[in-house]
Amino acid sequence: MSDKATLLFVDDEERVLRSLEVLFKQRFRVLSTTDGMEAVAMVKRVEAMFRKDGADATFKAVTARTFNDRDLYPFVYKLDGTDCVAHGANPALVGKNLIDLKDQDGKFLIRELSGVATKGSGWVDYKWPNPLTKLIEAKSSYVERMGDYFVGVGVYR
Repeated sequence: MSDKATLLFVDDEERVLRSLEVLFKQRFRVLSTTDGMEAVAMVKRVEAMFRKDGADATFKAVTARTFNDRDLYPFVYKLDGTDCVAHGANPALVGKNLIDLKDQDGKFLIRELSGVATKGSGWVDYKWPNPLTKLIEAKSSYVERMGDYFVGVGVYR
């Protein structure tokens, strides 16, 4: 094989490998480890403030975007999912009952977030508007029970 043919082959192989990596991440919903750790860490910071300063101060700080970092932001709902009490990206959602809200694929996302948090903690995949791009994007949110509430932080994929 000539040097030129070898270079073309290597270049094609690298493109194929990059494409496979992207497809694999999309298919198996792989998150960057850093993004996932940042989401969990933000949930823990909200919980620490909740324990130290109480519910009202924490909900005000979340809605005032105190915790926000790039496209990462916390949200807090009553544990049963019937009331959004704080939202770091869209304060207009505060006070709304979103239990019947579906994403564009028909998933009852607040119900699912509430169900996972009721059991303790975990990840939920759904579609949601990205505050930076203004597009509906795939998102994975880590949620944890926080007393009579649940707090979550999502990572856009």
